[in-house]
Amino acid sequence: MYKIAWMPGDGIGIEVMHAARMVLDAIKLDAEYTPADIGWEFWCNEGEALPQRTLDLLKSSHCALFGAITSKPKEEADAELASHLRGKGLVYRSPIVRLRQMFDLYTNLRPCKAYRGNPLNYRDDIDLVVFRENTEGLYVGVEFYPLPDDVRRALDASPGMRGFQDLPSDDIAFSARIITRRGSERIVRAAFEYAQKYGYRNVTLVEKPNVLRETSGLMTRVARQVAQDFPSIELWEANVDAIMMWLVKNPHQYGVIVTSNMFGDIVSDLCAQLVGGLGFAASGNIGKNFAVFEPTHGSAPKYAGQNKVNPIATFLAAKLMLDWLGEKDKAARLEHAIAQVIAEGRTRTYDMGGKNTTMEMADAVAGKL
Repeated sequence: MYKIAWMPGDGIGIEVMHAARMVLDAIKLDAEYTPADIGWEFWCNEGEALPQRTLDLLKSSHCALFGAITSKPKEEADAELASHLRGKGLVYRSPIVRLRQMFDLYTNLRPCKAYRGNPLNYRDDIDLVVFRENTEGLYVGVEFYPLPDDVRRALDASPGMRGFQDLPSDDIAFSARIITRRGSERIVRAAFEYAQKYGYRNVTLVEKPNVLRETSGLMTRVARQVAQDFPSIELWEANVDAIMMWLVKNPHQYGVIVTSNMFGDIVSDLCAQLVGGLGFAASGNIGKNFAVFEPTHGSAPKYAGQNKVNPIATFLAAKLMLDWLGEKDKAARLEHAIAQVIAEGRTRTYDMGGKNTTMEMADAVAGKL
């Protein structure tokens, strides 16, 4: 029996996870689903969106399935804290980013596949898989405002700081983009291994080495080295701005895409829209021994409680989870059921131009199982 941490979160996360449970029960996965606290409610009432009790539970689980949570900017997050928690120096941090870093979930796997019959497809022959480095880049959380004197002295060694020398430190905010050789090597290798396993002919590195010469430059050099171990797969290289244009023009020419954290966040949303939008976008946050699977949409508070959003992204996240657990047959059956419902077109949520509810979509997919 698998022990799966069950993290609905808040907003529509609760509804899509309820729908996912119906589908997982229909496929008869032998699992214990243990509720885990995460989300905005716990930030507001406890000052911690990812409580220690949840971390303890995750450490004793095989993996986790996650719904969605609300995240707000610094000032708004502070304003919504319970009155007895304000003024205590509490800082809101993204729970999912923390999970990626704490459990070293360095691979963010985002398949973007066009299922035939989906009226939202840009083209019906799109099959993209984005490998996004999940623990480094601009999301490491090394940020300062105002700029401390010791950090400023270190930065002043760079000629690039000359244009800011007349600005006071409280007029400067700073975020670090950290790329390591180790991080680059393992995400690029994961992308090539996936391409080799599933028959993709090319891996496209998306970076910006002509401007970000040191960080993107390091990742590019590492990718070229790793590519030598996979002579049957072509390494393509594209600047992040250019790939946005080429993906709209010729998405069918690309297969596996690998990139750093921020660029991957952006590119994967474009890829998702090409195959129907965030209602069809799932991801796996995967490390060596643990993984968290999720739809990539947010908590969408305006739709919460209406039983109307598309749960297919969460079903596809469950499919990724089944694959990772080694339940290949169940994963294939689930994807086939999803594809059948989409192709038949009798059940469609509002984003697909239909009137069916979240649970009616779940019922349709479960019925195919």
